[in-house]
Amino acid sequence: MPRGEVRRSRLDQPVSPRRIMRRPDYDPETFGKLSERFARFMGTAKFIVAMTVFITAWIIWNVLVPKGFRFDQYSNKFTLLTLLLSLQASYAAPLILLAQNRQADRDRVQFEEDRNRNERNIADTEYLTREVAALRVALGEVATRDFMRGELQRLLEELDARHDGEPPKGDARPDG
Repeated sequence: MPRGEVRRSRLDQPVSPRRIMRRPDYDPETFGKLSERFARFMGTAKFIVAMTVFITAWIIWNVLVPKGFRFDQYSNKFTLLTLLLSLQASYAAPLILLAQNRQADRDRVQFEEDRNRNERNIADTEYLTREVAALRVALGEVATRDFMRGELQRLLEELDARHDGEPPKGDARPDG
């Protein structure tokens, strides 16, 4: 652009944002893992016991020690303690929600994998069913052991009958 010329913005081009301060950069995966660890810790008896001990010590200190050493007055309804607990709750709620969202995402992926595995199992089962049916059809055309025994027994009787000169049993055909 020549010197002294005023730059005019064009309506057909987006304006590039000007950032005076850069936003902090963070890794969402690391932040998510941290929030899950925090949410898991807040759901333990260890956390509840620690908070109970902390609050009990806070109240006992601010009720029993001399006025000069108190930092949160009972006459003010423990304003500082209430503020700290509200601050903790205001950070805990979004972190717990973030952890729940990440768990829901993992559950969704696991559900998809289970569904795909199920579909493969169904396809394998259908294939095996068709193979078994084909084998049954093929076996229906093959002589079974009992059938072969019966035929051999009948032939043996026929041969015995011919040898003895008797007509074979159940055979109406003349010998020839």
